[in-house]
Amino acid sequence: MPPDETRPATPFEEPRRSLLISSLPREATVSIALFAAVWQIMSYLAPTLGIPAFAIPGLGRIAKSLATITPLDVAVTLGRVLLSLVVSFAIGVAVAIVMYLSESVEKYLRPMVRILMAVPVVSWILFAVLWFKGVEFRIVFVLVVVCAPVFTVDALDNMREVSKELKQMIRSFRPTSLQFFHKLMLPAITPGLITSWKITLSLAIRVVTIAELVGAVTGIGHQLSVAQELFSVADVFAWTLVLVVLLFFLEALLVRLETRVLRWRA
Repeated sequence: MPPDETRPATPFEEPRRSLLISSLPREATVSIALFAAVWQIMSYLAPTLGIPAFAIPGLGRIAKSLATITPLDVAVTLGRVLLSLVVSFAIGVAVAIVMYLSESVEKYLRPMVRILMAVPVVSWILFAVLWFKGVEFRIVFVLVVVCAPVFTVDALDNMREVSKELKQMIRSFRPTSLQFFHKLMLPAITPGLITSWKITLSLAIRVVTIAELVGAVTGIGHQLSVAQELFSVADVFAWTLVLVVLLFFLEALLVRLETRVLRWRA
């Protein structure tokens, strides 16, 4: 039913409306404008500070570099990230379910998961180069081995936090294991899983560029490597800006999905 436009707004609705409409966009715009102004000033002062002029390019040079961005490289990197995250999520949640169902299995797997999380990304890249020949498989392998443990730990912790009363109530109806997870556990851990996606998404964006530096001939990481070899700081800044915008875009999609899936919490 559409809201009654003649009804006066309550004291709780007006602050919420003004907050959503004005505060965040204004603050974000001011922050970005200040950063751009400081960067432009630093580009002018760089020679006097003993910094090479090319090391801090002006906004005009960065804009020219942005105009040369190749959409194919952006699409390739985005595809690698999304594919790896989907695979990581499936593996991570599956392992978390197995660990939740069996305490003995958890005792053996949890230390291994912690070990995987402790290994640096650079080490995984070196292992991937030594173990696999396919460049695409190397990149996906590095992303999955870094992101899947995060999904596992988050999913398992969220399962543990479901109240015992709810579990006992559901089990009183004698559900199957599939019904137990479908009717109770999945809805209960969905908010935590979405939060885990937000965290892992930013992690994947950072890791994919490093993985693409080794052997890849396409993608944002490869273009960053080329820009580094050419000492083109403007290109490095432009591709970095593309990564930031890509992350914000994907996070915005996750927020919209969260709002839709968790509308029952409103």
